[in-house]
Amino acid sequence: MTIDKQVNGVGREAPIAFVLDPGSGVPTYLQLVQQVEQALRLGYLKPGDQLPKVREVVADLAINPNTVLKAYRDLESKGLTAGRPGQGTFIEQTLDPVDLAGLNGLRKSLLRWLADADASGLDLDGVNALFSSTLRDFAERRGSAARGDGQGGRRAGGVA
Repeated sequence: MTIDKQVNGVGREAPIAFVLDPGSGVPTYLQLVQQVEQALRLGYLKPGDQLPKVREVVADLAINPNTVLKAYRDLESKGLTAGRPGQGTFIEQTLDPVDLAGLNGLRKSLLRWLADADASGLDLDGVNALFSSTLRDFAERRGSAARGDGQGGRRAGGVA
């Protein structure tokens, strides 16, 4: 997802530009949904903002229009967007925002961590793998603590 507003082909500012990661294993439509949800949480998208038109996303990403339509329908079913015939898809609601002021320290810390990872020889795939694994472990511990079961989210036999 691109945070900066992009000027599309018709001279209008688009509040979000989608980016796909074909190697992520996440379905394309879901990547679009997740990027809109992240932009809502971070305050980059607000009610009244227009999402890029389907044809613009299709042209930019070279994907099937039905994929974009599926993502937009999913966002609409969650009550986050609404389609307006002949006009496009608009943000209707936001998600609980994160405290952007509080994130500055975390962002700096994360940038230092990424510099350390780079200095250790990790490439982007390695950073992503390490982060994803650590995030899963964190989520398991968090879920276990919330349940108070000490299972860490593991299934019988110790397989997560």
